[in-house]
Amino acid sequence: MNAMSVGILRYLAILILGTQLFACGLPQVKERTLSSALTVNESVATTLGKILEPIKQPHSGKSGIMPLVDAHSAFAARILMANSAEKTLDIQYYIWRNDSTGTLLLEALHKAADRGVRVRLLLDDNGIDGLDARLAALDSHPLIEVRLFNPFPFRPVKFLGYLTDFSRLNRRMHNKSFTVDNQVTIIGGRNIGDEYFGATDGVLFADLDLMAIGNVVRETSSDFDKYWASDSAYPASQIVLPRPVEELRFLTEAANNAEQAVTNEGYLKALGNSQFIRDFLDGKHDFDWARVEMISDDPKKGLGLAQDKDLMMFDLRRILRQPNESVDLVSPYFVPTKTGAAGFSHLSSQGINIRILTNALESTDVAAVHAGYAKHRKALLKSGIKLYEMRRQGDMNNAKDHLGPFGSSGSSLHAKTFTIDRSRVFVGSFNFDPRSARLNTELGFVVESPALAKKVELAFESNVPELAYEVRLDDEGELYWIEHQGDKQVIYYTDPGTSFMKRLGVSILSLFPIDWLL
Repeated sequence: MNAMSVGILRYLAILILGTQLFACGLPQVKERTLSSALTVNESVATTLGKILEPIKQPHSGKSGIMPLVDAHSAFAARILMANSAEKTLDIQYYIWRNDSTGTLLLEALHKAADRGVRVRLLLDDNGIDGLDARLAALDSHPLIEVRLFNPFPFRPVKFLGYLTDFSRLNRRMHNKSFTVDNQVTIIGGRNIGDEYFGATDGVLFADLDLMAIGNVVRETSSDFDKYWASDSAYPASQIVLPRPVEELRFLTEAANNAEQAVTNEGYLKALGNSQFIRDFLDGKHDFDWARVEMISDDPKKGLGLAQDKDLMMFDLRRILRQPNESVDLVSPYFVPTKTGAAGFSHLSSQGINIRILTNALESTDVAAVHAGYAKHRKALLKSGIKLYEMRRQGDMNNAKDHLGPFGSSGSSLHAKTFTIDRSRVFVGSFNFDPRSARLNTELGFVVESPALAKKVELAFESNVPELAYEVRLDDEGELYWIEHQGDKQVIYYTDPGTSFMKRLGVSILSLFPIDWLL
């Protein structure tokens, strides 16, 4: 029997075994420990509380926000906050990579638990490849509990779960939050991984987080409690094979190796030079004080049981209201659908100035999503909307320029934000696509901040034209792309930086009715 035959038989055995194991679906959630965020009095008594309460008092009813634009600062903020925790760490993510920055942050949680901090880690099970053993060891720590959202029952080949439970497993928890002692939280578009923190030679996702203190932190903690106690949040101990707590020494060793690796690349030196760290350690808390409202989906959305009134997209409509002047939108996965495109076009016909930044085909990491967007470009442009597509930059690891609040120019776009009338800003995990609207759960802040809105506006007026293609229609109604190279303009008549086969593939994908999956 040749190697190919053996491989086929092995695959069939796994398929048969997997089907048998998860044919009955997930087991019922067993009794879970009950826990909740710190009370106001408990959080105020922490060191962070004692430092921040005097800063918050003159700003009753408001929250202090600080954009985390630079990738290194975004990582530094999380490490600094984990190291500052005294009582609790409540952490929720869609993707947590088994790489250098992912390992370093897991070790930061381990160290926090060792000094007495209660750690609750809620992860979507779709984005934790290769972490089962490490998470099981963390879960065995008496002060760490790990839960998995909408888990896959058959661990060796997860995707087989889609064969019998597609409706559930197609719904993912896309929320991202990192909350310390119920005093400080970080939310936004970044997942945990090297590409999100600038520690890789591969694609670096230009992104935007907000660090916040004040009222909105308690709202975020309360929302975390809802997800933690939801029917989709399974204790890791029920899903993955248990590991003894002693195996955490392997995590510590891996973190030491990761630290050495990023030190050799000069990454930790860059962290030490982070403006964020210097400002924070010097007591220069450059917070923008504003009214901030947290909005999120009901966690029942993960099981398809949430009512429309409990979906985030309806809150967005209510909070952002009808624009009077302008809309600036940034979305890496922009799939407006026919209804959405008609809505944007209607706003434009009423004199609303609309600018949209998304990924170009050459920079997107999901070609199918680009197919869902590309077929609406002409209709959007004909209605007077301005379209920009983020270019893929040549040097993916030397990003000295910045896209304002969107992140580093040496990257693929990943930020999710939009502004209304230069005064209201949304930052969070929500993409303007059907998946965010109807399938994945999402989280974000709506900030009444002309100062933050101004940063987005300035980015569209200065940085975006330099670092993105502007898409236009010629006199015959055909698309063309403008690239600004200093004082010179380069014109393209097909998607720049792409092959014929890639464009053909996107064209074919656009013919299929798959928008609802995107």
